[in-house]
Amino acid sequence: MQPRFNFMWFWALVAVVIIGYSMMGGSDPRPVEGDWNMVDELVENGYVERIEVKDKQDARVYLRSDVIETLSGDERFKNIPVAGAQVVYNTGGDVQYFAERLARAEAVAKEANPEVKDVVVKYSRSEKGWGSYIVEFLPWILIILVWVFIMRSMARNAGGGAGGGIMNVGKARAQMSDKNAKERVTFKDVAGLEEAKVEIMEIVDFLRKADKYRTLGAKIPKGALLAGPPGTGKTLLAKAVAGEANVPFLSISGSDFVEMFVGVGASRVRDLFEQAKKVAPCIVFIDEIDAIGRARGKNSGFSGNDERENTLNQLLTEMDGFQTNAGVIVLAATNRVDILDKALMRAGRFDRQIEVGLPDVKERKEIFDVHLRKLRLSDKLDREFLAKQTPGFAGADIANVCNEAALIAARHDKSVVEQEDFLAAIDRIVGGLERRNMPMTATERRSTAIHESGHATVMWRLEHCDPVLKVTIIPRGRSLGATWYLPEERVNHNIEHFHHKLAGLVAGRVAEQMLMGVTSTGALNDLERTTKTAYAMVAYYGMSERVGNVSFYDVSGGDAFQKPFSERTAEVIDEEVRRIVDEAVAMAREIVDQERENIERMADMLLEKETIFTEDIETILGRAAQKRGEEMKEQAVELEPESPAAESVENSEN
Repeated sequence: MQPRFNFMWFWALVAVVIIGYSMMGGSDPRPVEGDWNMVDELVENGYVERIEVKDKQDARVYLRSDVIETLSGDERFKNIPVAGAQVVYNTGGDVQYFAERLARAEAVAKEANPEVKDVVVKYSRSEKGWGSYIVEFLPWILIILVWVFIMRSMARNAGGGAGGGIMNVGKARAQMSDKNAKERVTFKDVAGLEEAKVEIMEIVDFLRKADKYRTLGAKIPKGALLAGPPGTGKTLLAKAVAGEANVPFLSISGSDFVEMFVGVGASRVRDLFEQAKKVAPCIVFIDEIDAIGRARGKNSGFSGNDERENTLNQLLTEMDGFQTNAGVIVLAATNRVDILDKALMRAGRFDRQIEVGLPDVKERKEIFDVHLRKLRLSDKLDREFLAKQTPGFAGADIANVCNEAALIAARHDKSVVEQEDFLAAIDRIVGGLERRNMPMTATERRSTAIHESGHATVMWRLEHCDPVLKVTIIPRGRSLGATWYLPEERVNHNIEHFHHKLAGLVAGRVAEQMLMGVTSTGALNDLERTTKTAYAMVAYYGMSERVGNVSFYDVSGGDAFQKPFSERTAEVIDEEVRRIVDEAVAMAREIVDQERENIERMADMLLEKETIFTEDIETILGRAAQKRGEEMKEQAVELEPESPAAESVENSEN
């Protein structure tokens, strides 16, 4: 590849030529600088042949060549050249005075020697060469070049439309997708999300077969909002719409409307819909719409800039105002639907809110199938097992697991990616990097083993705790050890579930106190989660008789400076939280007291193996309470399921 020509080298060459020309011009013999007294003396002695006056300023006195030897003894003319001998004199611009004084000097010379010839005087104007013009205009040339360079940089980096430039700062930077692109995303590339794909597919089908809907008088929704946790595939679903629909697809991010200039956001919204109208019917996708769609009037006292509100007002007007946007369907994605403005969510703007939630075990298997296509896998890989090992994982998390597993396999020089590589990748992502070289004393390792054994034992004995998968005392991230369990994907939790969960969380601290007689900082994460869960039971779920069936949960965040309850109620909430935690501690203490020997045996096994699994725990504690409960449920009469109340459950770690 040949290097590109850089104009900076050209201008550097020009500068070198100018400097060289100036230096070469100064290499001629320098004349003698004199005054009128010297000129009078030379003229009166008859030594002057001619005088040239340039621009009425510089007078150059040329001497006769036959007098050079006569003047050589004079110190003033020591360095005068033989050829072109001259003396420079400045007339001061008064040519008349110069002529009068020259005439008097000539008169004196003729009185002394009548044969002296008259001095020839020649007046001329200097003509500037190209070098003089370049030197004179060089500063202006440099200023123009700097200005052009700045404008070209702004054209490349400005926030304006596809053409860039400061004059296009109000243009929307929407990307138009090509329906004929080779690597386009379709619904085949989107695993799971079956319900979301059905609703989205209705919009795509309307754009393809609009006459079928118009015949029945149906109107397609003007907008659809994809809402859900981060990484669940909202943007990927929108890309699939672009791949499936045979219509133009304009995509833009909500942050692209935000600019430091006043009025730019509203201008870009107008330009976006103008572009969409020209190619209608089409789909406009706004990713992360919460950047401009926040509820108006929130925290107005802390911000004097209402540029975001102006942008939102323009968006509301374009979506459902006096102007008609027939054939323009707006899709948007956000994971903060609770903070969006209510006017944006009403019918006529975003008619549908499509929930894109975390995938269940079946959908996770389908997502694994998509991301495992490009990997060289072992024949013994169980994909259903991987799906069960990743509860609560979003699509982006599963993609990260697959990539991390491939990196681990390559690091160990394997030819294929095996199942143990995926398990190591899950541990790496959830728990962090292993720190086997962390300095720990024998007492600290024993305390960590007792702590994790306490967690595992109590959770093993309580029916409504999640099944324990493995226990490890290998430090990962900020934790010294961890008890890994598989959360059952429940949609409804009752008081008993929470009590058992709290008992399992505090069991590590209880085991340390009862078996080691120490209270360490290793239970920080356990206590934090215990406190949050207990407060949620009392203040959100109404699971306290003293507080009652009330909920102080505000999905929008509310006002951080005002509580929705009185100080007396706050005291009651604190008392109830303490009571619930104390009951959980008492439950864990009872189990730990009964299982002292088993906890010690499990701790010894941990110190020996560092990591133990379900089979190892079963050899010490027998069958888990969860399995016995499942056997009893199989014999019981099947009941109707209750209404769901979703809650996410995280992995427990020390």
